[in-house]
Amino acid sequence: MAYFVTGATGFIGSHLLPKLFERKGKIYVLVRSGSKKKLKELLEKIDAPKNRVVAITGDLTKDNLGVSKKNREELKGKISHMFHLAAIYDLKASFEDQESANVGGTRNAVGFAQDVQVKCFHHTSSIAAAGLYNGVFREDMFDEAEGLDNPYFKTKHESEGVVRRECKVPFQIYRPAMVLGHSETGEIDKIDGPYYFFKLIQKMRKMMPSWMPTLGLEGGRLNMVPVDYVVDAMDHIAHTKGQHGKCFHLTDPRPRKIGEVLNIFSHAAHAPQMTMRVDARIFNFIPNAVKQGLMMLSPIKRIRSQLMSELGIPPGVLSFINYPTRFDNRETAKLLKGTNITVPDLRKYAWKLWDYWERNLDPDLFIDRSLKGRVAGKKVLVTGASSGIGQATAIMLGRAGAHVVLVARGMEKLLETEAVIKKEGGKTSVYTCDLSDMSSADELIQKVTDDLGTIDILVNNAGRSIRRSIALSYDRFHDFERTMQLNYFGCLRLIMGFLPGMTEKKYGQVINISSIGVLTNAPRFSAYVSSKAALDAFSRCAAAEFNDTNIAFTTINMPLVRTPMIAPTKMYDNVPTISPEEAAAMVKDAIIRRPQRIATRLGIFMQVTHALAPKSMEVIMNTAFNMFPDSAASQGKKPSGRTTSPEQVAFASLMRGVHW
Repeated sequence: MAYFVTGATGFIGSHLLPKLFERKGKIYVLVRSGSKKKLKELLEKIDAPKNRVVAITGDLTKDNLGVSKKNREELKGKISHMFHLAAIYDLKASFEDQESANVGGTRNAVGFAQDVQVKCFHHTSSIAAAGLYNGVFREDMFDEAEGLDNPYFKTKHESEGVVRRECKVPFQIYRPAMVLGHSETGEIDKIDGPYYFFKLIQKMRKMMPSWMPTLGLEGGRLNMVPVDYVVDAMDHIAHTKGQHGKCFHLTDPRPRKIGEVLNIFSHAAHAPQMTMRVDARIFNFIPNAVKQGLMMLSPIKRIRSQLMSELGIPPGVLSFINYPTRFDNRETAKLLKGTNITVPDLRKYAWKLWDYWERNLDPDLFIDRSLKGRVAGKKVLVTGASSGIGQATAIMLGRAGAHVVLVARGMEKLLETEAVIKKEGGKTSVYTCDLSDMSSADELIQKVTDDLGTIDILVNNAGRSIRRSIALSYDRFHDFERTMQLNYFGCLRLIMGFLPGMTEKKYGQVINISSIGVLTNAPRFSAYVSSKAALDAFSRCAAAEFNDTNIAFTTINMPLVRTPMIAPTKMYDNVPTISPEEAAAMVKDAIIRRPQRIATRLGIFMQVTHALAPKSMEVIMNTAFNMFPDSAASQGKKPSGRTTSPEQVAFASLMRGVHW
């Protein structure tokens, strides 16, 4: 007995080979000349038995698979089972590529099988061959397929048709469902099927706590099986006599709706689950002409394209949300009865699939995550660089190879920052500026532009914070004026000054260090929060205007940071804060990912809660207002030496990072 396998280095093929090793006989595998190294690595990985696997050089797109006449003569009459696995399983591939590999490749494989007189040709088709059949598709059905507009569906249907119409040797057809990773190891070779939604789940996990209920869509049923079930079933059926000419559905008899599937993977990822799901079929009531008209609108097209790109979801995937087909697999079930070959429960191995994806296939793993890759050789201006967040950020940037432009009011401490950076081989330029003075800000812009040219990244970090209740501020209107002058107008002046250069260069980023207070509406910080909120609002407007110019605006709603700015409020000595270095890491994330906003999960949660239940948040904030009184200094009194109460510490710990 001997075997011949096409697509042996593919996902299903690489798992089928070990099953064939358990049986007797040589295994011939078709391999392109350029893929021999890949085959060798695979055989080493799966510990293939020596002298049993023979590589046959060929090409799927050529007659007789491009196998030489000499090799065909040697193989004639020797092959008991030929497994044709080679195909393109990719919804993003072009129709031409899929037709060449799936249809033309199958025709060439059938021709080869007939030429070398194989005993049985095993064709791996797919449930996609049924198209979008509305109802139950049986194993003995083929011509009834409908909705074959998608290139993948069409070519899988046509390739199966080639076997049915043209194959003159005995054949068997297998239609696997959507193939997932291995149920024991989680291993898979590429992102497909439900994996396209993993990035969305991951983003939700980063934004919200796992216990927070969310709204989602419900759709049709997804039929999915792990690769180990596919190869176990295929191997068993292939070696069961009397099955020639039959088709077998390697499917899950209990498919799950898409909303349930996403919740299973959300649970595996410790992400929020879609507690309430809206049936996507409600969109069927919208006339197609209206839907097509909306999708032709430029803003809709751009938004859809950007969202799909960020999430890594091919546009065609969304058309299968209301997948209508269910698959009957009674012939397969009959042959597998009593074999212990069953479809495992997705809930029991979903975590393995998620873990493997996040460790090996997450697209973010292949982005240059080093700060150096983003800033090396670029000019990055950091205000407030003499201490705290600004100093930590500047030192971090200097280590990454950026030309750091250091700005602050006092030269002495700026030189200390510069010394640290230069000691480690970094490059700097130093400028003093009082950003609350517009003429001083204008001078800075002119000097930097004359000396260095265009700034690549602007980090607006310099700021002023005032902690005082409104009742104690009636005669201190200047507190609001000076806070707004530095935190808003000073930053705005720099943005307006450096934007023209970024626009001309068609590259740039403005990073504004804002506050979690903007999201939580923290009491006693009305002057500070309103100034930061103004800058946040400007950034959102600017991001919209510069969206197509490759200039990003990122707001960082920073939690409470242990800096000289909060030192006068002694209560903060006993509440949770983050270090300047941890704050700098958030700036690093902003530079690498260039998002519109970076915030803590608590900050986002409180913003959402405020939007949904503003009165409840008002009560919580008022409780905090009464729990954390004005400081003695803000009341014009001498420090009392009073310590922070356990109740205050507990509340601050619960609301970690919020300014009180």
